[in-house]
Amino acid sequence: MSTPFLSVRDLRVHFSTEDGMVKAVDGLSFDVDRGKTLGIVGESGSGKSVTNLAILGLHHPDHTEIEGEILLDGQDLLAASERELERLRGNKMAMVFQDALASLSPYHTIGAQIGETFRKHTGASKREARARAVEMLTKVGIPQPNLRVDDYPHQFSGGMRQRAMIAMSLVCDPALLVADEPTTALDVTVQAQIMDLLKDLQQEFGTAIIFITHDLGVIADIADDVLVMYGGRCVERGTKKEVLRAPQHPYTWGLLGSMPTLEGPVDVPLSPIPGTPPSLLNPPTGCRFHPRCSFTEQVGGDRCSAQQPPLDLVSGRGAACHLTPEQRAEFFDDFAGTRPN
Repeated sequence: MSTPFLSVRDLRVHFSTEDGMVKAVDGLSFDVDRGKTLGIVGESGSGKSVTNLAILGLHHPDHTEIEGEILLDGQDLLAASERELERLRGNKMAMVFQDALASLSPYHTIGAQIGETFRKHTGASKREARARAVEMLTKVGIPQPNLRVDDYPHQFSGGMRQRAMIAMSLVCDPALLVADEPTTALDVTVQAQIMDLLKDLQQEFGTAIIFITHDLGVIADIADDVLVMYGGRCVERGTKKEVLRAPQHPYTWGLLGSMPTLEGPVDVPLSPIPGTPPSLLNPPTGCRFHPRCSFTEQVGGDRCSAQQPPLDLVSGRGAACHLTPEQRAEFFDDFAGTRPN
């Protein structure tokens, strides 16, 4: 069995605050192979972005406790020095942030910002860096790249800024790309263009991608495998087809039930998940989803509130829930019957 390119094992990321310790990520494990896309989905505050900032070593060390293991191509990132992480960031691993306008410097041209990353990691001259910036803008579909390379971020549209961010992230051909909700603020047409672009670039470079989103429609389009997070933990994992067509966890059922569809009767109401996400300062005991779950009585007793359900994986597929497989199949059949085909 081949070794995964990125391996995360029992990752815990806790933040020290005046109010106490925030358990933002609490025992998370997953793998990502070269040329594959892992979609991480969940509500705001579930720990998606915190996980990936930990992978890139971007948390402030004075206020953050990180435990576990993060191996990138066999290298332990948690044991790496800050100098080593700086060498890896932008070169072997890179990140596309959600808000390109806030992430790009308003005082420097797009070309200068793309070129700076290239020069830092390759020692290229300014002329070589400019030529590389034009090449990357061409790859991401920016029209007239020879001219737009000298424009500032405010002169680009939202979709073009996001493309420029992707160009900057890929300028050194990183083996791992983390995309943190890069299409959230874009209209659906531009969303589709950005996702097609990522898939094309992945096919060209063989990049491993982690795609963070709260939109299951985006996951259905771009991901190979899906990890569902809730309250800092993984509650379900599997291939895209397994998770979206035959979900095993009540939280995943809730996410799917709250999604609008274009099929079926128009008068079928959406089914939002009741309650609110848990406070990670004082998370619920046992299953963190139990205060919002409709199936605790079927489990019986206080098992859901007292015992944390294990994530039992078989060939990468599993869900952390106390319901038996037979109960899950029965309740999912009921849920699926209320949804349009």
